[in-house]
Amino acid sequence: MTTDFILQTQKLTKEFKGFIAVDKVDLNVRRGTIHAMIGPNGAGKTTCFNLLTKFIKPTSGSILFNGDNITTDAPAQIARRGIIRSFQISAVFPHLSVLENVRVALQRKLGTSFHFWRSEKSLDRLNARAMDLLREVDLEAYADTVTVELSYGRKRALEIATTMAMDPELMLLDEPTQGMGLEDVDRIRQLIKKVAANRTVLMVEHNMSVVASIADTITVLQRGATLAEGPYSEVSKNPAVIEAYMGSADTELVGAH
Repeated sequence: MTTDFILQTQKLTKEFKGFIAVDKVDLNVRRGTIHAMIGPNGAGKTTCFNLLTKFIKPTSGSILFNGDNITTDAPAQIARRGIIRSFQISAVFPHLSVLENVRVALQRKLGTSFHFWRSEKSLDRLNARAMDLLREVDLEAYADTVTVELSYGRKRALEIATTMAMDPELMLLDEPTQGMGLEDVDRIRQLIKKVAANRTVLMVEHNMSVVASIADTITVLQRGATLAEGPYSEVSKNPAVIEAYMGSADTELVGAH
């Protein structure tokens, strides 16, 4: 283990009743980079994320974070270490305002999540930090908007703000641009670049134009195993990767979704 890598897995494996969903994956996520995990449907990407956040337990192999073996940590311990995940389906409270959503996330960070008997005024001190986070994701103008009224892309931006409120050292983004139109995709792409300026991002993403434009390193999974790893310029020309995506090694893997 070198300090260059914030997260590493060694022969990470998950088997479900004889089906191997993740097969001896060695992942090396370099500190301060954007690392994308891609692959055809059923490649094991989401299962990998679930293993990293301990939503499911590995069958074998190990997970190292900042050099510490976290393979047996519970999900809450993982979060306390600074590994925070945003979900494929937008995970915000629809009937709270945009500001209130971020404030709830900040409250969780304080460890006062269940102090329901406290006056709401006690949370006012969180407003300044919440507004700072909304400014970072270009939602300052929507602070008082009820979240349900936001466009889908802005909901995802809010979700990134609530993830950032937990002060992650490693941010896991699960399909951040899924289901978005071009304008929203571009907004989220710029946002990920911005938030990655002072933290590490590991993302699962289908949109190859997003991956090509912002990822420093790409890991390609197929049938649960690592097919290739490297920068987009190398991975996109790899015949095995092209074949896995397009069914033919003669096709160029550029802008494919």
